[in-house]
Amino acid sequence: MPTIQYRDLKRQYELEGPAKTVGHLSEALSAGQLRPRDFSLRDLAEALVPDGREWVRTLDPRVAGGVSLQEAAGAVDASAFSNITGQIVYSTLLEAYQHEAFVVSRLVSTVPTRFDGEKIPGVTRVADLVDEVRPGMPYPNLGFGEDYIETPSTTKRGFIVPVTKEAVFFDRTNLVLQRASEVGEILGLNKEQRLADLVIGVTNNYKWKGTAYNTYLASGAWANSLSGNELVDWTDVDAVEQLFAEMVDPATGEPVLVQGNTVLVMPAYRHAANRIFSATEIRYLGTGAATQTIAPNPISGYRVESSRIAYRRLVASGVTVANAKKHWYVGDFQRAFAYMENWPITVVQAPQNDEADFTQDIVLRFKVSERGAAAVINPRYVVQCYDT
Repeated sequence: MPTIQYRDLKRQYELEGPAKTVGHLSEALSAGQLRPRDFSLRDLAEALVPDGREWVRTLDPRVAGGVSLQEAAGAVDASAFSNITGQIVYSTLLEAYQHEAFVVSRLVSTVPTRFDGEKIPGVTRVADLVDEVRPGMPYPNLGFGEDYIETPSTTKRGFIVPVTKEAVFFDRTNLVLQRASEVGEILGLNKEQRLADLVIGVTNNYKWKGTAYNTYLASGAWANSLSGNELVDWTDVDAVEQLFAEMVDPATGEPVLVQGNTVLVMPAYRHAANRIFSATEIRYLGTGAATQTIAPNPISGYRVESSRIAYRRLVASGVTVANAKKHWYVGDFQRAFAYMENWPITVVQAPQNDEADFTQDIVLRFKVSERGAAAVINPRYVVQCYDT
């Protein structure tokens, strides 16, 4: 465990200022050179607050005259302590928010937006009517049709992480970091569940040209749901690819240019999926054929992911355990789904010496929030498979 030189940290803060110091600290934490648990709240306070040892002593109510001395000297400048602690708390939050179990959050794209739900316009493409432009003749105009999708309203979620005077006085650094980690994990899990519900079809919010649709349809405006297609071998993947081949742009009738690159399976089929997609060759014996054909694996270019959270959300939605295990999804998730993000996970510090300091003995408070919404962008880029 690295030894933190708090005097050097204070000197760096005084020479380079808060922005550069916090930036260097953030880089060190992100690179793993430092860990949040390497720090001590009490040692930070004693080093970074002017007359820090005396300030920490005043946190003990047994110290006589602590209040009157503080009032006479004016408010204590704890900005350095607050800024450094804030970065440590943020790093802890972010690590938990980006937990490796949150698979779906990494599969979909994140789209920054300033709107609380928005109408995303599209272009009604011309169906293979690109005429030759003769020398000296004007270029034709591309027609813009009434083609758009509507994304749902965004929602804000967050918590407050307090640092009490007891946490500093008794140096309960691990307790503060544990609470920060729990907040990050709760927010990350909530986002993951909302995205998982969208990907597995429990939530349906695709709204195209003013009409709401389910994400997965067996027939109709598009067909991207295959029943009776349990993942057993390469032929089941071929059935999905043939379904993609039939997918057309509703405005032009031209093929949708989709290339499935990712497979999402439930934990029960994780090893089976890796075996199917990682095999170097396949052996095929046709019905009534006397000769076995050996060929390179035709489906080796897929990325395989499994999600325990998606599986539990399927079961919670009413799908039986036996059937939920057999659900799997193939496609380009980045183009099919998005998280419309007003702002990412953000930490805001409360002003110093606020009312909570006096009424609740809270010396620092950090407000953690994120705002966004899971949205279906184009369901034609993903196929759902399940067994009946």
